[in-house]
Amino acid sequence: MKPFRTLLLAVMTVTLATLGCHAQVPPSSSGTLSPELARRVEVLIRSRSSIPASYAIHVGQRTKSEMPGFDTISVTFTADGKTSKPAEFLLSTDGKTLAQFSKFDISQDPKLLVSADGRPGRGGPANAPVVIVGFDDLECPYCAKMHAQLFPALTERYKNQVHIVYRDFPLELHPWALRAAIDTNCVGAQSAPGYWNLVDYIHAHAAELGGDEKSLAKANETLDSLARDEGKRLKLNEAALDACVLKQDDTAVKASTKVGEALGVDSTPTLFINGEKVEGALPVEDVYRMIDSALVASGQTPPPPPPPAPVQALPSTPPATKPGN
Repeated sequence: MKPFRTLLLAVMTVTLATLGCHAQVPPSSSGTLSPELARRVEVLIRSRSSIPASYAIHVGQRTKSEMPGFDTISVTFTADGKTSKPAEFLLSTDGKTLAQFSKFDISQDPKLLVSADGRPGRGGPANAPVVIVGFDDLECPYCAKMHAQLFPALTERYKNQVHIVYRDFPLELHPWALRAAIDTNCVGAQSAPGYWNLVDYIHAHAAELGGDEKSLAKANETLDSLARDEGKRLKLNEAALDACVLKQDDTAVKASTKVGEALGVDSTPTLFINGEKVEGALPVEDVYRMIDSALVASGQTPPPPPPPAPVQALPSTPPATKPGN
């Protein structure tokens, strides 16, 4: 069965009245449509959505809707013995107008869509007006690029207005990404600065971790050593850190991955800026615009835009040329 669009007349109303004379359709709020009105609905849907002639269209009964002046009708499509899910339309009570629209619940603050709780943060405090949650893979080169270019710029520009956390989303195609997530979390359990020191280093040196031979065993060994070295440098509880590194418990990482999948994350990097989803490594100017919008919505004033880059003046005289040129 070929796919067809369910939002056939999205956010649109279309008159069912035809030019010329036709029988008056009495208002109704329930019951079966008359054959004449059902046909007008079917013809309009076919013409507006290019439904093939081989598809049978069934127009269901009309029932009361939440929209004043309109009833609800369900339309199904059948082909090759398969029937689609019902597509709901609105039919005016006078039978002259067909409409369809999508209704979304926006009662919840999108900032609450994905939690930053329990994760090491950088930038502003946890109650900052803008919270950025990034789903990160420490072996992902695109994540490394974004990490190097974007976050220093954000913390410099927005100071305490933005709170940044990472959630783990190691991809199966990256063999040591899971271990990197576990090891950084082992450090992060005792020190947020230590977590970010390790994340900064791994993203900057990911290509080197497996050595020239790109050995998984060497990459894993290096990750464990980096975590332990960071613990010693910060005077963390070495016994607890070592036990965490040795155990390699992936429960929290897998839970984070499930959270991302439930939010539609299927690639890295993916950011949520007060709940607004951003996929891939975008230009920093686009991210600034989204953060500024979130700040304004929170009643905050964004920082002034950075000054434009200076334009170099062209030389007043052409450069001297060598003889023979």
